[in-house]
Amino acid sequence: MTVWVATTRRGRPNERAQNATLLRVYDLTARRVRIDSTTAKSYVGVSEDGLFQFGHRKEHRPDLPPLKINQSTLDPLGLPLSTTVVSGERADDPLYVPEIRKVQAMLQQSGVLYVGDCKMAALATRAYLAASQDHYLCPLPAVQMPAATLHALLEPVWAGEQALMPVYRAPVTASDKPQHIANGFSDQVTLTSAEGLAWQEQRLVVQSLKHAAAQHKRLDQRLQQAEQDIARLNQRGRGHKRLDEAQAHAAVDAILAQHQVSTLLVAAYPVDTHTTRTRAYLGRPAREVTTVSVTVRTRLDPAADAQTVRGLGWRVFVSNDLVLEVGEAVLADREESLIERGFNRLRGKLLGLTPLYLCSTTRIQGLIRLLAIGLRVLCLVEFTVREALQAKAEKRDHLDAGNPKRATARPTTEMMLRTFTGIRLIVVSLGGMDWHRMTPLNAVQSRMVGLLGFPEIIDQGLGTQSENAAFKMGEP
Repeated sequence: MTVWVATTRRGRPNERAQNATLLRVYDLTARRVRIDSTTAKSYVGVSEDGLFQFGHRKEHRPDLPPLKINQSTLDPLGLPLSTTVVSGERADDPLYVPEIRKVQAMLQQSGVLYVGDCKMAALATRAYLAASQDHYLCPLPAVQMPAATLHALLEPVWAGEQALMPVYRAPVTASDKPQHIANGFSDQVTLTSAEGLAWQEQRLVVQSLKHAAAQHKRLDQRLQQAEQDIARLNQRGRGHKRLDEAQAHAAVDAILAQHQVSTLLVAAYPVDTHTTRTRAYLGRPAREVTTVSVTVRTRLDPAADAQTVRGLGWRVFVSNDLVLEVGEAVLADREESLIERGFNRLRGKLLGLTPLYLCSTTRIQGLIRLLAIGLRVLCLVEFTVREALQAKAEKRDHLDAGNPKRATARPTTEMMLRTFTGIRLIVVSLGGMDWHRMTPLNAVQSRMVGLLGFPEIIDQGLGTQSENAAFKMGEP
């Protein structure tokens, strides 16, 4: 079976046509687009002009050269809109504007919110979106928002002068309660690009409660480990070196720096001097021996600890959408898993992109774009079934093989496909004729087919149509 993937140097008409059809047929409104990149490893060698180059990779195989896949998806489906394949050593920052241009050419509309990670926060990328009458939402990296600047933004909060807006996650079912997930506030600043373009931007300062709790837990663990390491310096006996005061200071400083608690633990170095008198023996005169022992004691600085704890979990997001509320921004950022899930599907068993054994650049790009079509199918099947269940306010069980009684209103495509395991097309040759019969659908499979909008007798139709169908699966 031969598969042709149409491409051009200036664009990809197949992607544009597919997206235009999908957005129209499924009545999808492009309000929010997410952009991110991933890598795919290969066992091929590195060539000077090849796609596989050594660079930063998200897979833990530094010995294998990767290529990079930059993708834009439509929220909240995770539906791929555009896919770009570049060499593995390319940085992420310069890939955002070309990808945004492709999406803009497809959608032919303005006012779209583009969501990305901190690498999208480059001033040139934000300026391009502001000039294009589109919006952006991304967190600022530590380079653009140093700790001192962040603390200055938080001073009004700690002084009680700035009120915080609580952010709640909406309940999934009627019996669930809203979950308090974050607090935040916003302010506005004026930015100017290198080309002289000025625009208004709001900074959304957000504290994630779960992230703050996790950071607090890790901080307590680091403090505990630092105190244990320092306590070992006081051990005496065989195998333990006796340190003088200068050596003890150096050892404690190294431990505090290693665990990043130098400002939290205060160390004291009491010195104990013990003098003993030895007897004369075999011509050696009696003498006094003085032993100096340094003991390290630590204590937690309460003021420094309180100041550190109140600064945990904070992050600054920026957006030129001045009507975007803190809660909307937080919930949009929390859906980063949508595009990451698509990347995992590309590399997973169902689509199976990695590891790549192809060498031809054209074939690699064609394979990735073909699998992106498969990813679109997975997203649309999932979207259709979930929309149908939401409209009926129902859940479906017998989708989880490990717990058939567990019902869910948000089944995945993988879960639904597993329910169709065992369906076969039976072909019987008798009297010079071929008779076809499909395995009948069970109750669970019929319900899934109905949620997809197909009639429940579709299996009978397939069986009837297959009588005159000539299947040629081999390559000519």
